[in-house]
Amino acid sequence: MTISSVYNLAASGMKAAVVRQNAAAHNSANLLTEDTHRLIVNQSELRSGGVQAKAFSSGDGADPVGDAVDRLLSVYALKANAISLRTADKMAGTVLNVRA
Repeated sequence: MTISSVYNLAASGMKAAVVRQNAAAHNSANLLTEDTHRLIVNQSELRSGGVQAKAFSSGDGADPVGDAVDRLLSVYALKANAISLRTADKMAGTVLNVRA
């Protein structure tokens, strides 16, 4: 695995976390709004590595607890991927220092 692939994996994970966060925020903000559909996030693995997340409308009923959990999980996923980016950046710096 190369450092650039770590960047790509972490970036896709961060994008997926943002999609999940936005969907949960939409659902929470529209909890009492009539004729608003819940957003559900479908996350899938990419052949090239990483993940892809897409939000789509669902006719399912309200799930405020599930939305609160999704908001928390997306924050932790974003932080974990940011740590991966920081670690990859340190590794790249170490490699450059060793070769210099």
